[in-house]
Amino acid sequence: MSEAGARIYGLSKSRVTAFEQCPRRLWLAVHRPDAAVHDSGAEARFATGHEVGEIACRLLPEGVMIEADPDLGAALDATTAHLESGARTPLFEATFQHDGVLVRVDVLEPSGGAAWRMVEVKSSIRVKDYHLGDLATQVWVARETGLQIAEAAVRHIDADFVLQREGDFSGLFADTDCLDVIEPIVAGRSAVVREARDVLAGEEPERETGDHCSSPFPCEFRAWCDRNAPPGPEWPVTVLPRGGGKRWLAEGLADLGDVPLDRLSNAMEQRVWRATMSGETWHDVQGARRAMAGWTWPRAWLDFETIGPAAPRWVGTRPYQQVPFQFSLHVEEEGGAVEHHEFLSLDGLDPRRACAEALVALTPTTGAVIAYNASFERSRITELAATFHDLAASLEAIADRIVDLLPVTRANWYHRDQRGSWSIKAVLPTIAPELDYAALAVKDGGQAQEAYLEATSGRATPERGQALRHGLLKYCRRDTEAMVVLARRLARLN
Repeated sequence: MSEAGARIYGLSKSRVTAFEQCPRRLWLAVHRPDAAVHDSGAEARFATGHEVGEIACRLLPEGVMIEADPDLGAALDATTAHLESGARTPLFEATFQHDGVLVRVDVLEPSGGAAWRMVEVKSSIRVKDYHLGDLATQVWVARETGLQIAEAAVRHIDADFVLQREGDFSGLFADTDCLDVIEPIVAGRSAVVREARDVLAGEEPERETGDHCSSPFPCEFRAWCDRNAPPGPEWPVTVLPRGGGKRWLAEGLADLGDVPLDRLSNAMEQRVWRATMSGETWHDVQGARRAMAGWTWPRAWLDFETIGPAAPRWVGTRPYQQVPFQFSLHVEEEGGAVEHHEFLSLDGLDPRRACAEALVALTPTTGAVIAYNASFERSRITELAATFHDLAASLEAIADRIVDLLPVTRANWYHRDQRGSWSIKAVLPTIAPELDYAALAVKDGGQAQEAYLEATSGRATPERGQALRHGLLKYCRRDTEAMVVLARRLARLN
């Protein structure tokens, strides 16, 4: 719903959800929207939701779209007119208002007799808790206007769907009936709406930040709420890896320095504690050398970039399947010589065959193939092997030679500026600061996916397309170059 609509009608399902996450979030969304910090992933999530919603509508060709033209008042009138006509066809974006709450229903389908089935379309592969709240708000509003709702469901992506024909999404969705589950929520909606309205009528509510700031959504007002908070400890217990800080927070300890070393039974936590408190880097050179001693030559350093759309683009792919459209490969000889190879497909066609052929052609037939968090690269290669039988033997041979630099790094290097993370972007500034990602146009995997989508959208100018290509190539190359340098410095070879 538009912001204008929210001001006219007071509340929407999304604002009720915001209230239930945190009353302060709702208040700020209405009274201080300028305090929001842009969420870089919000646009991509919106685009995915929009695409999935359009597909859900196309699968019901007899359905009628309720247009909000010129405004949401027109949508209310059009919905009423359609329902009063007695027509029993699916409605998209049917619009209802009760007690200052306005909702637009994704799909309203005829049920038995005069009743209707309400459907909330989601791009996830399962029902989430906040989906139930969204659906309950809509059922409550629609029922209060006199509409008989006999069924209510979340229509989500079926993870087992495989695209068989281009553009044919029959079977993409699965419905989970939720009416019995949400009836208690529906019964309490009137009280929730009153509470939300009371919050909006008052001063900015106070609430400390916490886990609710990131669940079910990252709050765009987190920085605002933290602006006057006293600074936390320089080295909080949350730098302990794998969630190790939660135990100490539960005991009321926020500063790592207040945690006794002898109460840390985990060797990794003790290592992090010592490095953090002393400021001295943990570096086991001999351990790193032993770990990499069996990596045969030539060594091929490999990194993929992938795209995983909710609605599969290419025949034979599943929802959210990670399809490689790019790789970078640095081939290192035992004497130190390094040659770089790369692959990038931006024509929008299925990139898998070309990617698999390039990988087989460019990867040496002997020697270790090295990745960082190697299960990802191995999985992509075995998927390609399962798809292209004529290349399967060569691809499986590559997959069989994959080794992982991440556990070597984790076991033999820690600098306190990593703050509990061994992601390559956390490690690299501590061991090879000259290999900085900040100056790159594409800085991480999320931006790589965004660049791919823009480049293949057909809307980019030739100049923009070239800039996107250049940014992607430079980013992926940096990833494999970083691995080469990281391994050498772990072993103190340069």
